[in-house]
Amino acid sequence: MVNYNVRVYPLGPIQTNCYIVSNKKKECLIFDPGEDANFIMSTLRKNGLKPLAILLTHTHFDHIGAVDAVREGFENLPLYVHEKEVSWLADPLKNGSGKYAELPNYMVKAPNEEHILRQEGPLTISDFTFDVAYTPGHSPGSVSFIFNEDGFAIVGDTLFERSVGRTDLIGGSMKTLVQSIHDKLLSLPEDTIIYPGHGNYTTPAAEMDANPFLNGF
Repeated sequence: MVNYNVRVYPLGPIQTNCYIVSNKKKECLIFDPGEDANFIMSTLRKNGLKPLAILLTHTHFDHIGAVDAVREGFENLPLYVHEKEVSWLADPLKNGSGKYAELPNYMVKAPNEEHILRQEGPLTISDFTFDVAYTPGHSPGSVSFIFNEDGFAIVGDTLFERSVGRTDLIGGSMKTLVQSIHDKLLSLPEDTIIYPGHGNYTTPAAEMDANPFLNGF
């Protein structure tokens, strides 16, 4: 058991969960910084945390809004994103921000090529080791980050408490989404903590029992 510390902060107009996972050395990873860059940076500094990277479960606007500001605030943090959504970072029509007149068009700078996620499997950043699982359906480049030793997974908008991610956006597919959940998330140990992009955490056991979208499993 590694005993990472997981902090969750619902940010922005859609209350997207930003996760900060830290180790005993006060290093941390930032997952889905969707809004409120100043809050994220002040929280890190207040807790004496050193960010090592930003990782995205997918690139919808509510998950990427603070990426550039946080990267620049900490000496160009590396950014990890799936290869199928690199072009979405700077495309408001794909990342969804162009659909809402009240929102700015999010134009996130593309990361260096070596930080594009092209395959599943273990990923190590300093003392952090976890698995990258490809979980499309909500979007074509959705991924989940699975910390097997500590029994939790950060899954973006793939699976929610008693619900699943919407599939009516560009590249969405309910069939693909349900298959991703079945193959990659419900196959985890039943007590694994599933940290979603919005709302409360859940577990595979709870969703197998009570999620109406997954009754066919």
